[in-house]
Formats: sequence, structure tokens, C-alpha cells
Amino acid sequence: MSWTTPADLHAQVQRLWDRGDLLRTTVTDAISWPLRLNLKTPSASDLSARFEAVREWVRTVSDTPHVRLDWREWNHRVQGTQRLPAAVWLDTLQDAVTFIGKGRQAQRFQALWQKTVATQPALLAWLSRRPLQALDLADRWERLLAVVAWLQAHPRPGVYLRQVDVPGVDSKFIEAHRGVLAELLDLALPPEVIDNAGATGVAQFTRRFGFLDKPVRIRFRLLDPALPSLPGCPASPGVLPDITLDAASFAALALPVERVFITENETNFLAFPPVPHAIVVFGAGYGWEALVRAAWLHRCQLHYWGDIDTHGFAILDQLRSCFPRAASFLMDRDTVLVHRSHWGEEPDPVRHDLSRLTTEETAVYDDLRFDRLQPGLRLEQERVAFGWVNERLRKLAERCTP
Repeated sequence: MSWTTPADLHAQVQRLWDRGDLLRTTVTDAISWPLRLNLKTPSASDLSARFEAVREWVRTVSDTPHVRLDWREWNHRVQGTQRLPAAVWLDTLQDAVTFIGKGRQAQRFQALWQKTVATQPALLAWLSRRPLQALDLADRWERLLAVVAWLQAHPRPGVYLRQVDVPGVDSKFIEAHRGVLAELLDLALPPEVIDNAGATGVAQFTRRFGFLDKPVRIRFRLLDPALPSLPGCPASPGVLPDITLDAASFAALALPVERVFITENETNFLAFPPVPHAIVVFGAGYGWEALVRAAWLHRCQLHYWGDIDTHGFAILDQLRSCFPRAASFLMDRDTVLVHRSHWGEEPDPVRHDLSRLTTEETAVYDDLRFDRLQPGLRLEQERVAFGWVNERLRKLAERCTP
């Protein structure tokens, strides 16, 4: 039986709600009333073959609350005159939202709309575009409007989110709602106080709207005891200094360094052997932009030590977009084959071409992405034997000795 049931009628109205059309209609003319719903009715042959089923269907549909029915009389040759529903109507918005049990939500949205009309009319376009999201934010909407008003009064404030002085609002609230706040602020603030030059996405919220951001911190170790340490940072016997600086202070260093090793593993970072005129940088937690700012770093030979998997080579390729002369370290075929017993599996390999790899690196990368040695092969950097590390460092030193 394919006749329209009360559940089918309910589903039609629910779809209007799920698209936001019913909420928009509480404040606009998005839907014209009365609204006719789709109704598939029994045929003349159904009256003959399934008369009792038709009678039950008529009873069920006629008992549907909040709808109005148009009726049609059928003169059937066997059953005589029969009265069947011909059309189903919702006369008002109130009927529609009550039919699907959304009356209170519709009233709540209307209240949000009226509050926004009174305080931030520029945001009505957002409410109309995202009514269901607005309804989900109803208990926070007043605070969101207050943040917008604060930014209007303090454009590009040059303070940390912690310093926004709005009752009931703290930095965690702003951070949790950066996505919606960015959309609201783009509508409410003058274009000249918004940084549109690449500061897009949730991660760039602070830069886009002129807040201070937490400084990126760079952690590094001196690998040569002859290198000058920082004042007040003496090295313990046999232990070279482990130093963390903000990116600006790191960029201002004037260390007599010739080589910089970058590793993504903290244990490798801490255990990295001594190397003359060199430091090692722990590469976790920040992008390459933080290192690019250090002009002195561009005069050094960089060596990147990452996992031997497709993502490790993708990171190396990315690094070379900032430091074209960067070399890979322990990411070669010999290292892969010597450590066969430590091979693991990479869960989601990269497959696209990497244009900045050397010929030798591309050969290893192709072996990995095309599963030539093992499906999803991965050799994590912490599984490389330290005897192998020391031997490679010795050979590197020999190549560089005049």
C-alpha cells in the first residue's frame, strides 16, 4: 500500500523544519499559507479490491491533528457513494510547528530574532541563513551578541582573548565559538578592521580580528659544548642545554652554528649525539613559519629527520618550500632495509606527487606510496638504531671535513 499516511505527512513537514524553512517563516514570508501537503490516495480499483483497507485509511487520515482536509465524493459502481480525502492543508505556521512538536522552538527563534533586531540588525542575514544553528546557540546568543558589541567598541584591540571584558564571557567561551563568531563579526565589523589577507579559518581567528596570540615557542638543544649558551643557562656535566624560546627571540639569536638538525621525536631530540657547530630543533607543535623568521637559520645547512613513511616525505617536501637547501637525514633506502624487523604500518598514506624531493628520495617515496616493499610500510624514526645514527653522523662529518 503506497497511500499517504499520517507519518508521511509528518515527514513532509519535518523536512521543511530540517531545511530551516519553517523557522525562516516565523520572521519572513518564506512559505505562503495555507500550505498543501502531498497526498497519494486510493484508486477506484482499491475501493473494489480493498474496501476495508480504504475505510481504515480514511479514518486514520481524518484523525490527523492540526491539518485541514478537502473531501471528494466518489460514485463507485459497487460500493456506492464514498467520501475520501482529496487534499491536506496546513492553514498556518502555528499549525505546522505544532504538528511536528516544534512550537516552543519556533517561539524561541522569534525571540532571538527580535533581540537581534534591537541590538545587531546586521546579523539578521546570518539568522535567516542558519536558523537551526542559531536555535542551537539560543542559550549563548546573548553572550555572542555581547562579544560582537565589544569588538565594535574595541576594533583590532591588540589584547589577548583573556582580556575581553564581557560579563559571562571568558577566553574558553570565545575559543569554543570562534567559527560562528568569525561569521558574525564579518557581518558586524567594518571591512577595514578585518584582516582578510590570508587570515581565514578558525585557527586564524585572533589574527583576523586583531587579537594577540600566544607566541610560538621553539625548543632546541646545543650539540656542541663549545657553543655559547644563554646567560644563566649553564650546562650540567655531560648534558648540553635544552632551551625553549619564543619565535621572535629564537630569530634574534646570533649563534655560530653551521648545521641544524630537525627531528619530530622528543626522545631522539633529547638523545641526539654531540655534533660540532650544530643544534637540534624539536619540530613538534609549530609550523615552518616560525623557523623562517630566523634569518641566521637560512645560512645553515638544515637536516630533517622524520619518519620513513609517506607523511614524513610530505613534511620534508613542505619544509623545502621554506628552506630549499634542506637535506633529509636517515630517510634513505639503506636505513629502510637495515631496519626491516622494525617496519610498521602507516594508517592513511599520502599518494600525490611531491615535487621537491631529490631523485633518491622520490625513489623511496614511490616504494612507499605504491606499496612495493610492504603495504603501508612505515619506519618510525625512534625505531632507528642509535649505532646507525652515530655512524651516519660520522660519515656526514667526514664529508664536510676539508
